[in-house]
Amino acid sequence: MRRPIIAGNWKLNLTIAESRQLAQQLADSLADITDRDVVIAPVFTALTTVAGVIEKSPVQLAGQNCYPQITGAFTGEISPEFLADAGCTHVILGHSERRQLLGETDDFINQKLLKTLEAGLNPILCIGETLQEREAGQTLKVLDRQIKGGLANLTAEQMADIVIAYEPIWAIGTGKTATAEQAQQAHSFIREVVLQLFNPEVAENTRILYGGSVKPNNVDGLMAEEDIDGALVGGASLKAEDFIRIVRFAG
Repeated sequence: MRRPIIAGNWKLNLTIAESRQLAQQLADSLADITDRDVVIAPVFTALTTVAGVIEKSPVQLAGQNCYPQITGAFTGEISPEFLADAGCTHVILGHSERRQLLGETDDFINQKLLKTLEAGLNPILCIGETLQEREAGQTLKVLDRQIKGGLANLTAEQMADIVIAYEPIWAIGTGKTATAEQAQQAHSFIREVVLQLFNPEVAENTRILYGGSVKPNNVDGLMAEEDIDGALVGGASLKAEDFIRIVRFAG
C-alpha cells in the first residue's frame, strides 16, 4: 500500500511573517497526522523560519527548485545541499512554470534530480502536457519523453526516494481540473512507463501525485482513483483551511 503524500507549493507568495503564520496553523492543525506525508514548499527566504515552526510536527519542508552543483560561481542559484542544510527533506523539480518560463529541459532537470539524491533529498519530479499537446493527442508521448528524460541514469534502488507529480499544464491555476478518470488514465500510463524502465516492484511502489487545481471539493474523488497517491497543491495550499481539508481527504 503506497503511503499518500500531499504537498503544497507556495510558489512566489508569502513574506517570512506570513509564511510563519501559515506554517504554524498547519503544524497545530495537522499534529495528529500519522498515515500520510505532508510537505510544504515556501519561498527560499522563508525556509529556515518555517523549518523552525514545523520542526516537531508531521509537516515536512521542500525547496521549490535547486541547481545541480554543490557550490561555486552560480549567482542566484541554490544547491540541494543548502536546501538540506535549511531543513528540507524534499525538492520540487521540473515544474511546468520552470519548463515553460525558464526553458528547463528534461536533461537539465535530470541533472538536478541526480544531485538532489546525492544530497539525501527526495525529488518531486513534475511532468505534464500543455493544452495544445493534449488537443493534438500528444499527451502520452509528452509524458513518456518527460519520464524517460527525467529518470535517466537512475537505479531501481534510487527510485524509492522519487515522487512523480503529474500536472496537466492546462489545469494549473486555471480553475480547470482533469476529471478523476482523465487523471487516472495519465497516472496509469506513468506507472506503466516506470515499469518498462525498472521493474514491477518499483512501478508498484512509486508514488504519483496529481497537481492541477486540486481543491477541497475535488480531492476526495481524485484520491479514490487506484493510481493517484496524493496531490501537489498550488493556490489552495496558501489557505490553511483549504489545505488542511485536502490533507484530510476522505478515503
